[in-house]
Amino acid sequence: MITASDLKGVMGMMPAFTTANGGSVHSTDTINVEALEQGVDRIIRDGIGVIATTGSFGEFHTLLWDEQKKLIEATVRAAKKRVPVFIGCTSLNTREAMMKMKFITESGADGVLTGVPFYFHSTVKNAVQYFHDIADAFPKLGVMIYHNPPLHNVTLPSAAFEELTKKPNIVAMKDSHRDPLAFMKLQDLVKGKLSVFVNQVQLHPYVMFGAAGCWSISSWMGPSPAIRAYQACVAGDWELAKEICIAMSGTSPGLSNLEWRESSSKLAVNEAGYCHAGPLRPPFTHVPDEIKERAKEMAKRWTALCERYPLQEGAGRRTA
Repeated sequence: MITASDLKGVMGMMPAFTTANGGSVHSTDTINVEALEQGVDRIIRDGIGVIATTGSFGEFHTLLWDEQKKLIEATVRAAKKRVPVFIGCTSLNTREAMMKMKFITESGADGVLTGVPFYFHSTVKNAVQYFHDIADAFPKLGVMIYHNPPLHNVTLPSAAFEELTKKPNIVAMKDSHRDPLAFMKLQDLVKGKLSVFVNQVQLHPYVMFGAAGCWSISSWMGPSPAIRAYQACVAGDWELAKEICIAMSGTSPGLSNLEWRESSSKLAVNEAGYCHAGPLRPPFTHVPDEIKERAKEMAKRWTALCERYPLQEGAGRRTA
């Protein structure tokens, strides 16, 4: 079973690579396996530390279950055990999540990334029970808590982790919703038991406080800025880490229409050209012009950062 100590570095939040016809409501097989395998292989070779699929950016909400199964198998196959692979299985209820987890276990993935069932607000006690239930049902599968209070309708306070860390296979959390003091208090409870991945722009200073690494959507436009920031943290070069984090924070132009944030990021990935994520799936059919322009600007700014902070030869790269 994977442990917290196995999880560190930059976690790439993978897009659900779409076929050319994937924007049609009549398409039922929209996973572009070739693009997925090429993208996963490239980003692992370039030094990504963890692959995570089918979160918000990974479109668990737009995929049919048969498509999710195809994506799961292709991702595990492409990763070839070079890095840990966590499969998203956030669902509307516990039983559906567990149905997906059975397939994920059989696929050979290392774990699941899952948020609390979210249609209605959950109490903290029920949220903790959800994670206990799935951890008990699949004791050999690593569980990564997907903590996104605005979307999942519950905030997990630090105190909840006294209970959550009692399950040895709850090993990580994707988070970005705690100020430095709250994060330090959290680390007092989870250190050595649970690896916390913060947003890429929080690497500095949160690695100082115990963060294992960061999660990154932007890495699919080229992972070098996030990887270089993490490497700077590991080396104790805090000035360089701060410099890159500030630079990364300036790559998303301001826009009031935040509902399009994940979708615009997928468009930006296509614009950048590091890999090809494909078209948006229904119901995101009519894309406002301002979103298209934002995606182009995001790609332009991030690509400039890749040129400014290129991958260092031999540093953190992996071969098949």
